[in-house]
Amino acid sequence: MTTGTIKLNREQESREKDARPINLWTPPETLPRIDEREGWVHRWCRTTILGSADPMNISRSRREGYEPVKAEDYPEAMAHASIDGQFKGSIEIGGLVLCRAPREMMEQRARYYEGLANSQMDSVDNTYMKENDPRMPLFKNRETKVTFGNK
Repeated sequence: MTTGTIKLNREQESREKDARPINLWTPPETLPRIDEREGWVHRWCRTTILGSADPMNISRSRREGYEPVKAEDYPEAMAHASIDGQFKGSIEIGGLVLCRAPREMMEQRARYYEGLANSQMDSVDNTYMKENDPRMPLFKNRETKVTFGNK
């Protein structure tokens, strides 16, 4: 008497049980995706922090040109409409309110801060290069190079 395993035909063998699931689970996003609107830039602005109101932050955002959006204009996020408080009718989640600003204004803002950063770097360069001596030159090389080693 022999004991052994039963051998299955090739058609009976299946690798499906060993296959990985096609759609892997991922955690849900904290904030809903908002469809972009032509000519507008969207940003979530903080209204509260640790349960306390943060009027300075939302005030600064408004001075920069951001305004809270109305929930009826954004049906994809209508479920998150605030029903009371300062931002009634706006989209508010966990102390953040969805705001928008004209794209042209935000591009101007970006150019302003880019110019400010460039002038600060020029100032640093001028201060640094002031100490330059031709006998022992300082280098002003800001280029980066990525290498992957020998293969």
